[in-house]
Amino acid sequence: MPPLNTEKLTQAKSLGFSDRQIAHLTGTTEDAIRAERKRIGLVPSYRLVDTCAAEFEAYTPYYYSTYDRGDDEVKGNPARKVMILGGGPNRIGQGIEFDYCCVHAAFALKEDGYETIMVNSNPETVSTDYDTSDKLFFEPLTLEDVLHIYEREKCWGAIAQFGGQTPLNLALSLQKNGVNIIGTSPQSIEIAEDRKLFAAMLDKLKIPQPPNGLATNEAEALVASKRLGYPVLVRPSFVLGGRAMQIVYSDAELSHYMRFAVEASPERPVLVDKFLEDATEVDVDCIADVGLPGHGATGGTIVIGGVLEHIEFAGVHSGDAAMVLPPHTLSQKVIGIIRDYTHAMARELKVVGLMNVQYAVKGETVYVLEVNPRASRTVPFVSKAIGRPLAKIAARVMAGKTLKELGFTEEIWTKYWAVKESVFPFNKFVGQDILLSPEMRSTGEVMGLDADLGVAYAKSQMAANSPLPLSGKIFISVSDSHKGEVAAVARQFSDLGFELVATRGTAAVLEKSGLKVRHILKLLEGRPNVIDLLKNKEIQFVINTPSGAVPREDEIKIRTTAVYTGTPITTTLSGAKAAALGIAALKKSGYSVKTVQEYH
Repeated sequence: MPPLNTEKLTQAKSLGFSDRQIAHLTGTTEDAIRAERKRIGLVPSYRLVDTCAAEFEAYTPYYYSTYDRGDDEVKGNPARKVMILGGGPNRIGQGIEFDYCCVHAAFALKEDGYETIMVNSNPETVSTDYDTSDKLFFEPLTLEDVLHIYEREKCWGAIAQFGGQTPLNLALSLQKNGVNIIGTSPQSIEIAEDRKLFAAMLDKLKIPQPPNGLATNEAEALVASKRLGYPVLVRPSFVLGGRAMQIVYSDAELSHYMRFAVEASPERPVLVDKFLEDATEVDVDCIADVGLPGHGATGGTIVIGGVLEHIEFAGVHSGDAAMVLPPHTLSQKVIGIIRDYTHAMARELKVVGLMNVQYAVKGETVYVLEVNPRASRTVPFVSKAIGRPLAKIAARVMAGKTLKELGFTEEIWTKYWAVKESVFPFNKFVGQDILLSPEMRSTGEVMGLDADLGVAYAKSQMAANSPLPLSGKIFISVSDSHKGEVAAVARQFSDLGFELVATRGTAAVLEKSGLKVRHILKLLEGRPNVIDLLKNKEIQFVINTPSGAVPREDEIKIRTTAVYTGTPITTTLSGAKAAALGIAALKKSGYSVKTVQEYH
């Protein structure tokens, strides 16, 4: 490559152009631009953020990069340095749970004598508090910016496992540029992320996954869906928070998705998976040290931190689903299969640190949906539930300690129930349907703990600002596909003393089963209808399952009105069963309050 004009390159960098942008504009590569900058000595300097507004001298170790000429203000330290890559900007669909893991990693490594260097671009997180890490760099999580800091600080290693998908996508490129990625190797990460490599690994281990295919264009997607049979779950590769994931039920829906929802290419294929309807989804978090030097093919330790059973059926993003720890309906045989599969994959991937696996259980068959060799959204919840800080343990394992040295070699199965419930921002988005899907929409989560599963679930609903009612009227409206199951659920509420309210179709099914139901008009039939009853606070609970892939307008009005009037609502029969269990437990024995420490 001919030498670039030094003056122009210096000017472009001082104006904020990245190497990648300059490469695009000049028809070359990012690597070539980086090499040219280094040849002419054009690298950023780092300045302290003035946290005292020039009134006093600032000592807080917050740094930002600049290409304006001036002194570098980074203070030296002879300690061995570990860089922790954060999760970047937080938004709906990108949980704060990853920030928790980054913070715990910083605390653990500081305690062990390392200098911790946090790289994150979001000032509204705990990882960017002044007392979390030894040094903080407010920089974008890009290859260029991370390399600058790593080289400037002469780091011993970097952790990409705790910030979610954003730093994970950088791991391989960082390693190629000389960064020591500690923990699970980028090559193992690629096996888990690349659909073909992942399928080959599962075939080798004889672990089933749902039938699936890859598509780089609309025609390939249609061929794959025809082979698999609808419904199918479609999603882009390498996404965070399930963005653009969708369950599709027809060729027309699939064509619309491929044309308008994603950009498919050979580098970024769309994954097409057979969707397992009415399957139970299970999340497993495990920690392993099998990839540490000297452990060999069969050495090292693998410990499952928690097995979480989703309350909603498969198809709801794990960041949105309500979950129960330990599992409440799985047989010991299924739990044993899950344990065997988890151990086999952790060993094959030579995991060092955390790994999350998502399973779908249909009958006694266990399918692997996804493996993430990184911290997951459920790590903080599991850690609090079992009383062991998994992220801290994982950070120490990544730095070279074994699980035996750390005294964590046995699974912990709690004698009480821990229920995770998600918190949603639907009351802030007027007209937005509240149906849960493979795309994550929650903005937080809460925990309910109790020796009784029903009470634990009820506590989680209280904490999520949707307390279960103990009496009153329940409006029930379900799709045709759920009419066979709805009577049993309605009977539970009737036996608890609730008055049942329904429109014509659902009411007929309930009356056929011998239940007493108050009939009301559908929205299109006139008034008074359920909207009027909700606004008048005459309905205390709503059970409303969607009629199909595309919800009807009247369903959306019912669900959004329930949210605006503060009426508890569930859109799944599994959620309704859990609510009935919780109400029965509260009516029978009430609830008591204990600290987390007392449970442990």
